[in-house]
Order: sequence, then C-alpha cells, then structure tokens
Amino acid sequence: EAQLVESGGGLVQAGGSLRLSCAPSELPTDDYGIGWFRQAPGKEREGVICIGNEDDSTFVADSVKGRFTITSDNAKHTVYLQMNSLRPDDTGVYYCAVRTLDVSDYDPQCTSWKFTARDMDYWGKGTLVTVSQ
Repeated sequence: EAQLVESGGGLVQAGGSLRLSCAPSELPTDDYGIGWFRQAPGKEREGVICIGNEDDSTFVADSVKGRFTITSDNAKHTVYLQMNSLRPDDTGVYYCAVRTLDVSDYDPQCTSWKFTARDMDYWGKGTLVTVSQ
C-alpha cells in the first residue's frame, strides 16, 4: 500500500527556518508530482510547492516564493521542503501529497493546475508547523 511518511515540523520563531521531509513508498508509478499543501485553522487547504519526480518541474505558490524551496534526493527516495524566513501566517498543518499521472500526459509533472487538493491521489498524515511572533 502506498504511503507518504513525513517528518520535521515543530515550533519556530518568526524569521526562523524549518525543514520537512517526505518519503513516498509503494507508489504504483514513477510518473508523479509530489509536494506540500498546508491548512491553517478555519482555512482551506492550500497548495504550497511541488516537484516532478522525473522531470524536476516545480510549482511554487506566490505566498512562499523566495522563502520555500523543494528538492528531491532520488537515492534516499525523499523530498525536502526547506522553509526560511518563516512568518506567523505560515502556521498550519503541512501535508505531503502525490498526484500520479497518465503515461499519455506530456505536460510537466508539476504545474499549478495539476497541484490541486481534489486531484491528489495520496496524502501524508500531516505535520504541524507553528511560527510564533
């Protein structure tokens, strides 16, 4: 059964940094985009950042551009989210998610229109990030 195992998260002061990791396993294909969504209390789940597993295409939400970076370590089968210059409005539960793709899909694996909550196939359990003033 496919799983996404997340780690990282925690409490940090504004201006600080955190790194999240996500290790997917037993996915049915190597053709997928992977990244993070976040959800603050009372708000909808928001797509933050993603990367294509095979083509390294990326999408970064405007709210985190210049502060968040996503990288993948294929040898470790792990994806990392480096979060710098954190702000209180970055607080929320961060979910790793994967969208698998059809072999007939020749678009980049990670795009803004593909990385939407309703289209994701697998989800991690989430990890809490709290940024204090």
